[in-house]
Amino acid sequence: MSRLIFKLRHVPDDEAEDVRQLLHDHDIDFYETSAGNWGISMPGIWLRNDDDYGLASSLLAEYQSQRQRESRAQYEADKAAGRAETQLDRLRQEPVKVILYFCLCAALIYVLVTAFYRL
Repeated sequence: MSRLIFKLRHVPDDEAEDVRQLLHDHDIDFYETSAGNWGISMPGIWLRNDDDYGLASSLLAEYQSQRQRESRAQYEADKAAGRAETQLDRLRQEPVKVILYFCLCAALIYVLVTAFYRL
């Protein structure tokens, strides 16, 4: 029976390709499902053989740990060099979106606070 090993929703293309290559390099038989025409199905990488799950999950855990360390190191290097994106940079790049999100958060807080005081 097939078993889901890796969900592909909101996963960068390079990470998905790395996972595919990792499974291929270790001769683990897998297949992929897409989100479908409406985007509501589960996109993922599935193992064809349940017996491969232990090996595949340990390989993925090791890969994700390594990827997390590399990403953290890259972020720290960017932060030290002044290249890390800040909230002010986002405001400059997409002012309408940032202001809209701020207004939505303020409206939500207003509704919650006024509902609390009315009790």
